[in-house]
Amino acid sequence: MMRKRQPKILVNIPVQLASIIKRPITIPPNASILDARDILIRHRIGRLVVEFDKKPVGIVTEKDISRSISIFSGKPIAKILIRDIMSKDLVTLQPEASIYDCAKLMQKHGISSIVIKNSKGKLVGVVTKTDLVSAFLIQSTASLPISKIMTKKVITVSPEDSIFEVESVLLNNQIRRVVVTKNKTPVGIITYRDFVPAKTFDLHKEFTDPEERSEIFWNPHLNEFNVNKLRYLLTFSAKDIMTPNPFFVSPDDVVYTAAIIMIRHGISGLPVVRGKKIIGIVTKSDIVNVIAAKGKL
Repeated sequence: MMRKRQPKILVNIPVQLASIIKRPITIPPNASILDARDILIRHRIGRLVVEFDKKPVGIVTEKDISRSISIFSGKPIAKILIRDIMSKDLVTLQPEASIYDCAKLMQKHGISSIVIKNSKGKLVGVVTKTDLVSAFLIQSTASLPISKIMTKKVITVSPEDSIFEVESVLLNNQIRRVVVTKNKTPVGIITYRDFVPAKTFDLHKEFTDPEERSEIFWNPHLNEFNVNKLRYLLTFSAKDIMTPNPFFVSPDDVVYTAAIIMIRHGISGLPVVRGKKIIGIVTKSDIVNVIAAKGKL
C-alpha cells in the first residue's frame, strides 16, 4: 500500500532575515525597572534590548519584570536597575542567516526573540516570533489543521484564583500564558504582560495605604503581620487582570487562520475549543516549530 504523500506546507525558498528584521526599542543598563515598565506598557511590546555603546548587552522582558519585582524585597522598585534583572546571555544571529536558522534557535533555547548584530557586534535589530509568524503567512501553501500542531495538555486556572497563584502556575510550569476557565470553557487569558502594571501597584494602589506599601517594600520577610498588611492585595484574583472573552479556534481550523488572528490582534496564543470546551492551545511557538522543521511535520 502506497503512503499518501504529505502536501508541501511551506514554499521551499530560503527567506533571509534581512527582510523581516526590525529596529527594536532599546534601554540603557542603568535605567530603572519602572522606566522599562512604562515603555513596555506605552508601546504594548514584550521586550526591550539593553544597549550600551551601540552594542546589545542584554534583553529584558515582561517576564523578567514580573519575576523580579517583589513586594517583599529589601529594595524599593524605583531602585531596581535594568542591569540587575536583564538576561545577559544573548542568542544572536547575523543578518545573512535565514528564517529557518532563527526559528531553530528560538526552538532550541525556548525564547521569543533573536538579537541581530553585525560582524562588529553592533546592534542591527531584532526578530521576534511575531515576525516569523508573519513570514509563515507568506510561505504557507497547504491547509495544515490546527489539530496537527496544537498542545493538547492545557494548564488552566479559575477566575477566583489569586494573582499570586496564577503567577506561580506560570513560573512553575515555565509557560508564558494561562487560560482562565469556568466549567472547562475559556473565559479569559493571562500573560506576563498582565502582571507588569499589577506588580508595580498600578492595579491596586488606590486600595492600599501609602504607608503600608512603603513598609511592605522595605520588609524582606513574609510573616503573619505582613499578611494582614496585604489584606487588600490578596483579594485580587485572575478575573481582575485577565483579558476576558479570548479569541479561540477549532481544531479543524487551519494554522493560517490562527496566524492571522494572532497577528491582527497582537496575541500569542489561542485556546482550541470544541463544543465550547477547551481541548488544547495553539501558540506562536507552535508555528515557529513548523518553520524550524521547514514544514516537514
